[in-house]
Order: sequence, then C-alpha cells, then structure tokens
Amino acid sequence: MGEMSSFQLGVIGALFLSVASSVSIVICNKALMSNLGFPFATTLTSWHLMVTFCTLHAAQRLNLFVTKSIDLKTVVLFGILNGVSIGFLNLSLGFNSIGFYQMTKLAIIPFTVLLETIFLKKQFSTKIKSSLFLLLVGVGIASITDLQLNFVGTILSLLAIITTCVGQILTNTIQKKLNVSSTQLLYHSAPFQAAILFVSGPVVDQMLTKQNVFAYKYSPVVLAFIILSCLIAVSVNFSTFLVIGKTSPVTYQVLGHLKTCLVLGFGYTLLHDPFTGRNIIGILIAVFGMGLYSYFCTEENKKKQLASDLPLASQVKDKDSSPLLAGKNVGNQNEENHEPKKLSKDSVI
Repeated sequence: MGEMSSFQLGVIGALFLSVASSVSIVICNKALMSNLGFPFATTLTSWHLMVTFCTLHAAQRLNLFVTKSIDLKTVVLFGILNGVSIGFLNLSLGFNSIGFYQMTKLAIIPFTVLLETIFLKKQFSTKIKSSLFLLLVGVGIASITDLQLNFVGTILSLLAIITTCVGQILTNTIQKKLNVSSTQLLYHSAPFQAAILFVSGPVVDQMLTKQNVFAYKYSPVVLAFIILSCLIAVSVNFSTFLVIGKTSPVTYQVLGHLKTCLVLGFGYTLLHDPFTGRNIIGILIAVFGMGLYSYFCTEENKKKQLASDLPLASQVKDKDSSPLLAGKNVGNQNEENHEPKKLSKDSVI
C-alpha cells in the first residue's frame, strides 16, 4: 500500500508540474511572439531542447541521476520522430486556420486510442471512450472558431497527427519495455530532437514567416524572454516524458486539453483576450469530461489492483504453511527483480 500511495503522489506531482510549466511557457511564448514580435517557433523549440540536454548533462555530472545505455538505433529514430512531429505541428498551424489546427490537436486522442487498440491490444471501456468524447466536444466548443480546409494543410495535419501519436506511444513503451526512467530517455533523445529541429527550424520558420531568424535584431528584452522560455522548457520537456511514462499517452493528451482551458482562462484574466459565453460553456463541458475520465480511470485501476491482490493473498497463505519454500521463493523473486538491471542495451524499434 505504501508503494501504491507513493506512486500516486508521484503521478499527481508529475501532472501538476506538467500543467504549471506548460501554462507558464505558453504565456511566456505568447508575450515573446505576439507582443515582442519574435515569430520563430520551430527554431525556438530547438533551443529549448538544447538547453534541456545541457541541463540534464550537468545534472548527470553532479550525480543527480544515473544514465542507462540504450540502443543507439532506438534513440536516434525516437529523437528524429519527435523532432519531425514538432515540425509538422508548426507547419500545420502555419498552413491551416487556427480552428483547423485545434481540430488536428483534438484528433490526436481518438487516433492514439485507435493505434493502441490495434497494435498494443489495449482495451478502452465504453465509459472511458464516452468521457473522452465529452472532453473533445467541450474543448472543440471552447477553442474552435473557424474551419478552413486546404489540401497542403490537411496533409500536414495528418502527418502531424500520425507522428505525434506514434512518438507519444513510443515514449511510454520505451520506458516500460527497456526499464528506463523519463530522465534517462529524455537525456539520450534530446540531442537528436534538437539537431533535427536546429537544421530544419530556420527553413520551416522562413516558410511560415518570410523572415530569417539569423537576420532578426535581438533586443535585450527579447533575449531575456528567450532565456526564460528555454528555462521553463526544461521543466516542460521533463514533465512530458514523466507524465507519459507514469500514466499513458491518452492521459497526457487529456492533460493537454486541460492546459488549453487554463490558457484560455489565463489569457482572458491576464492578457484581456476576448472571452464569450461559448468559451465558458465549452470549458465547463471539457472539465466535466476530464473529471469523468479521471474518475473512471481511478475506478478501473482499483479493480485491476484488487484483482492482482487476490492471487498474492493466496500465495501468502501457501508461504506461511511452508516457510522453507517461502524463503526460496523470496530469493527467486529478488533475483527476478534484479535481472532487468543486468541488461545494458535494449531495443524496441
């Protein structure tokens, strides 16, 4: 029970860190891009990832965490995939209306559910699906204002959905299959994500803004906001891997839509963005859907935990009647528990 409660506290902490850091970076970047006129989002993301890697490398040198060797092919492909997905999302925003871009982000949840059902044989109950549907309807009402379709934008959106879903599923799968922590996976993959965006970022930004990031005149205020954005991004990137590893890609996307609702609220409160009754109704529906999703997930996890505890209870009775055998079993279990630590290199891709 102690381990279970500490795990739940870890999940709550990860969720809170993700929400707080994500909302903070959205507000910071909105001030940087809208108010200060720095429009180079993809290049900025590459700087985020470089600062994240440098921070983790410093932490590793200070022995704040221990690295674990991961198959190079797995790390490279995973890093490139995540970098490409960020590029496609930014291109999708550039070639589509804001409404269609929001539709793209909403489509990530059902597509993730579909992929996990087909390829990972994961089961989602009707209650979970219903709560997700309610959530998506609420976020759609609150955030989608227009839907303008074009061929190039639609293709980019489809590519963004596919790469984002696969990347987030792999973030969860790699941590569990290879027994690595979120910090270890981020440390190994961040350089490759940063590299692909550092090369492609200026090109993507040039296409979207018709401006050159290297010709931009950086004022002290802009530089201060860029540094602040990069520092907050360390927490954003870390919490993203942590949440997906401790929960699931779908839960992370649900959390992402909570951030959307919070950003809308903060935008109205702090930045005086326009806010209508439709926004309020949509946010209330979305929050209700999130509440149902959280409740149903908690109930299902309790049932699974109860089902797994029943065989353990019967095993305890058997061990009490045979103390010598119990000692052997404990020894075997300890050997099995430590066995994965002997594996230095693994690959899932």
